[in-house]
Amino acid sequence: MDIEIDSSLVQSLIVQQFPDLGDLPLTPVRKQGHDNRTFRLGGKLTVRLPSHPSYANAVEKEAKALKALGDHLSVDIPALFALGQPCKDYPMPWSIRYWLEGNTLEETQDPDNYSLARALGAVLVELRSVPTDTSLSAGKHSFYRGCHPGVYSDEVVDSLRRMDDPAKTKQCLEIWYRGTMSVWSHAPVWFHGDIAVGNILMRGDKMSALIDFGTCGVGDPACDFAIAWTYFDASEREYFKEIVSPDNDTWNRAKAWALWKALVSLTGLSAPDINGVQARALNEILNEES
Repeated sequence: MDIEIDSSLVQSLIVQQFPDLGDLPLTPVRKQGHDNRTFRLGGKLTVRLPSHPSYANAVEKEAKALKALGDHLSVDIPALFALGQPCKDYPMPWSIRYWLEGNTLEETQDPDNYSLARALGAVLVELRSVPTDTSLSAGKHSFYRGCHPGVYSDEVVDSLRRMDDPAKTKQCLEIWYRGTMSVWSHAPVWFHGDIAVGNILMRGDKMSALIDFGTCGVGDPACDFAIAWTYFDASEREYFKEIVSPDNDTWNRAKAWALWKALVSLTGLSAPDINGVQARALNEILNEES
């Protein structure tokens, strides 16, 4: 069960563990995802707390990853200020980071998506070139991002059984089979694990930061390219593909990742598609095959 996290709890944790920060104003940040709750602390800090024990292991993992990646990317990423410890009131680790200015891509009006594709693609190329840490190899801690997409084959099959469109089901199966017929055959590389509109920060129409490395790790980077279908249109997607330069097998696995997420969201096996992102992704995937 998710833990109820409100300003009074966070204020109490700060006073107990970081009393020097106790007088700073605390403001909830609009909820951007399910895994964590975020609060702005003063003008320069942010407090981030996992919403459920299943996300707790990511706190120290993410701190380790951010330290390893911080000097290698051309956009900002969060920097750790301090780690909070589990206690009676909140039995999980939590963190305080430095605040990053900017609006999420989700909040940005009329961004230049070709400029975004170029900037994001360049960051993902940079990410793959950073020296790796084998202690962060993909697995349960990354919710299997960075592993082979076939780890979720049972969920895909279950989702397709729930669909009432035989032609669409057949098309999805063909895409899924194609995307799971290959494996990453190179040395493991860094991946972010959740490239989404809520985790890309913009200043004006320029990408300024990449946040939320809670599902990051070292493995197959294909999962990071799923935004090609969840956000970009066909022309922008081709431009993004040119920048990230995947081989065809990796691109097909990326499409499989996008397909899995769309199917489980739209058939009730995962969190519902509240903002329509997954319905759009499925349409992009299927239209591309037409």
